[in-house]
Amino acid sequence: MLLLISPIDTQEAVEAIEGGADIIDVKNPKEGSLGANFPWVIKSIREMTPNGMKISATLGDVPYKPGTVSLAAVGAVISGADYIKVGLYGTKNYDQALDVMKNVVKAVKYYREDAFVVASGYADAHRVGAVDPMEIPKIAAASCADLAMVDTAVKDGKNLFDFMDQESLEIFVDEIHNYGMKAALAGSIKEENLSTLYQLNCDVVGIRGAACIGGDRNLGKIHRSAVIELKDRINNF
Repeated sequence: MLLLISPIDTQEAVEAIEGGADIIDVKNPKEGSLGANFPWVIKSIREMTPNGMKISATLGDVPYKPGTVSLAAVGAVISGADYIKVGLYGTKNYDQALDVMKNVVKAVKYYREDAFVVASGYADAHRVGAVDPMEIPKIAAASCADLAMVDTAVKDGKNLFDFMDQESLEIFVDEIHNYGMKAALAGSIKEENLSTLYQLNCDVVGIRGAACIGGDRNLGKIHRSAVIELKDRINNF
């Protein structure tokens, strides 16, 4: 199970790198759960990241505007991201989400065939009117994405397990694997949740808050000691 840590700037990226994260996920929490950062921030973090360590970039909690989102995806690719993550926030149903993802995949692969496209839904989709998270595996597969993910849209102290129980998550992960893709899980994940995610055969776990001082994704800063602890926990499974 790979550990994805989400820094917001180069200072936090250093902490994530030194802590041993597998994937450095550049995001901007000020713009939402999967808020997009600036191209120059992605580029700077790519340049300081060791060869072999992957960079991810979030495109934002995106609207149903396939052209706009596709153009943003190209920006992330040329800025150096290996993983392009799309938060399907403004897509209300399967058809809208598929329309966005098909165009993002086409745009990304046109510029870089070896980049990975991630379709991300929200466990608490009902709170924001987004597409049902259980549709995400099918959307990802139909669009030829590489990973399917679920996160939480509203960061108010509740986490992934408040909205999807272990049985639902098992169905989610198994369906993704049956399509031949990788499964990523996030949503205010705490260290004590890692063993359950590992048992679910999760391929990538996404974390910000638990890697920050004080466990606060907005007020705290990522620190290498927290990242080391999370990585050691995973390595000991």
